[in-house]
Amino acid sequence: MGRGKIEIRKIENSTNRQVTYSKRRNGIFKKAHELSVLCDAKVSLIMLSDTKKFHEYTSPSITTKKVMDDYQSAVGVDLWSTHYEKMQENLRRLKETNNKLRRDIRQRMGEDLNDLNWDNMCRLQEKIVDSLAIIRHRKYHVIKNQTDTYKKKVRNLKERHGNLLYDLEARSCEDPKYGIVDNARDYNSALALADGGLSNLYALRLQSSHPNLQDLRLA
Repeated sequence: MGRGKIEIRKIENSTNRQVTYSKRRNGIFKKAHELSVLCDAKVSLIMLSDTKKFHEYTSPSITTKKVMDDYQSAVGVDLWSTHYEKMQENLRRLKETNNKLRRDIRQRMGEDLNDLNWDNMCRLQEKIVDSLAIIRHRKYHVIKNQTDTYKKKVRNLKERHGNLLYDLEARSCEDPKYGIVDNARDYNSALALADGGLSNLYALRLQSSHPNLQDLRLA
């Protein structure tokens, strides 16, 4: 039985499409090689799949550039000049865009304003005002984040301060050698007792103006 004919249309399944492409690509390359050997023909074959994979076959002892040069001579066209002209046009557009951006930057810095008319000056002013609004919004956002971070740190310090007070009060109840005093007179009295021979007395003074415990003295 002979093989049935396959309808020539795009294969919708991507996996089957890639398998078919790989098989038929190898077959085309084989035929190109046979044509080059049997007929002494210069063959250059370039293939690009839908997945952007590049495949190329060129007859032995020649290059793709040599084939393209021979093609230009036979047809009478200059592919390289056309390509060069397109590159030059693209370079010209890029230079114009670059010059425009540089001019906009200078004008926003208050320079190169002599060629601007009234309408252009008004548009430039509107752009600067819009830019200042964006910068101001970003600035306030940064300040808010910094303020929130500072408040969070202060809140954490207050919590630590409260926990330390709670631990000290609990320890002073359990062990009389610890004592908390909240004014200078009581603190000096505690130090005097410590100097008088109570070697196991720990006196701690709290200052309302600072969240930390200060003036710890071991007697």
